[in-house]
Amino acid sequence: MRKKVAVLPGDGIGPEVMEAAVKILQVIGRRYKWTFDVEFGAIGGDAIEKYNSPFPEETRTLCENSDAVLLGAVGGPKWDQNPPEMRPEKGLLALRKHFDLFANLRPVDAIPALLKASPLKEEVAREVNLLIVRELTGGLYFGEPSRKTEKSAVDTLVYTREEIERIVDKAFEFARLRKGKLTSVDKENVLQSSKLWREVVKEKAKGYPDVEVEHMLVDSAAMQLVTNPSAFDVVVTENMFGDILSDEASVITGSLGVMPSASLGADGFGVYEPVHGSAPQLTGLGKANPAASILSVAMMLKYSFGLEEAASAVEEAVYAVFNDDCFTEDVASEDQRALSTAEWTEKVIHELDLQSVSDDIMFTYI
Repeated sequence: MRKKVAVLPGDGIGPEVMEAAVKILQVIGRRYKWTFDVEFGAIGGDAIEKYNSPFPEETRTLCENSDAVLLGAVGGPKWDQNPPEMRPEKGLLALRKHFDLFANLRPVDAIPALLKASPLKEEVAREVNLLIVRELTGGLYFGEPSRKTEKSAVDTLVYTREEIERIVDKAFEFARLRKGKLTSVDKENVLQSSKLWREVVKEKAKGYPDVEVEHMLVDSAAMQLVTNPSAFDVVVTENMFGDILSDEASVITGSLGVMPSASLGADGFGVYEPVHGSAPQLTGLGKANPAASILSVAMMLKYSFGLEEAASAVEEAVYAVFNDDCFTEDVASEDQRALSTAEWTEKVIHELDLQSVSDDIMFTYI
């Protein structure tokens, strides 16, 4: 098997965590005798510096000619004063929109060895195993008009029935493969877009009689995520609500550094990235947690390539390293030596029962 992967390191700690991700991809190629052709491109602030665009044509073409994309992180204070169209985040939005990556998946799994780092009580966080399915290309972030003057500002929240139907169908499919429960989150008591959202979910539920469905207002869902998170299985919601709730849910694990994500299109093409930001204050210090980027590789293997055995191997290796009390600075306790990004990555490679990456394995740089 041969696949081409576009790697977009981005800004801040992005290049460091992407280096870890690529090493793991190398190991998987060696272990299963697969070839992964990797080509690097620019996005975000890095692309602004190189191409004067946060999502240049060169990167767009690279991604179009690839089977999947691994993304690091974008943004940083260096570009805070740029005009809106030249902000690093515009590159990420353009990438999602160009490839119609409408389904964002964020798994939230309690890791026993990290429960002490969670702000929630251990008995509350211990059984958490949920998946947030967020609509990613519609809603408030993409609505027009969107403008600001000195005296006022306006943003527009628009959803079509088709946009809601396809993300809801995707969420029902995931619920069928998990514990068979779907929670749809909206603000139906206030927003017209949410009224349509709830109507669609109720209609779609008729075609999935094996899935238990509940409707929850977003404020209630926010409360439940920190008081009874283990009650959730699959959560589906619109763009802005999903953005906020998934970040809230991420603290359950104890660190953003262990949270992967996938953004999928209808054809299975996907962009895989850690949930954490660019953390410019950590750039070059070797302190970034590579777990989320490595777990994003696992999601890519599973969702874009259908390689579930390899995906499980990566996940198990990551959890085993944590269970061996090996931590990076963000989750290490005061009496523990925090491993560097490179050291922690090598621990994962060791858990995959392979030698350190060599130059002669089945892996090609273009």
